[in-house]
Amino acid sequence: MRLSISLPTKTWRNLFTPPYPTSPESSTYSTKILVDPPHHRATSILVYQAHMPPRTNPQRPTDAELEILQVLWQRGASTVRQVFDVLSEKRELAYTTVLKMLQIMFEKGLVLRDETDRSHSYSAARPQAEVQKALVTDLVERAFGGSAEQFLMSAMGSTSATADELTRIRALLDEARKKK
Repeated sequence: MRLSISLPTKTWRNLFTPPYPTSPESSTYSTKILVDPPHHRATSILVYQAHMPPRTNPQRPTDAELEILQVLWQRGASTVRQVFDVLSEKRELAYTTVLKMLQIMFEKGLVLRDETDRSHSYSAARPQAEVQKALVTDLVERAFGGSAEQFLMSAMGSTSATADELTRIRALLDEARKKK
């Protein structure tokens, strides 16, 4: 049996220097010392990263990753079980699939992981509006050659907008015209 003792961040920095530059704003670290109870001696030190520093250009999320991000944006920080419970209401999937997806998303810089509790919790690394804007910008560049007009014409032609939506779109267009 082992006992896990968490130490403050300052202690860990004296034990280990990460191979890349970090700042307190971009990362959180935790240190655990594993102690064998019979002799009460530290037998090993496990240093792990609780949050990865955000990537400068996070990768574009897949459809499955966007589905998980939707859950995290709606619920806030959530455990794998909580994300699994929400997603399994819509379709059948395995708990381990959600776990693996969150681990991959963590490595890609799409989510942050808090390892302070036994059940790790995950949260979106970027706000929903920021991700949506990046996805739309990418779509306009790749599919419409950078033409916002072609994009809007295609969007308006493929779906029908309500009167309220058209009013809000007109207001956004008027606001954009004033800025230029």
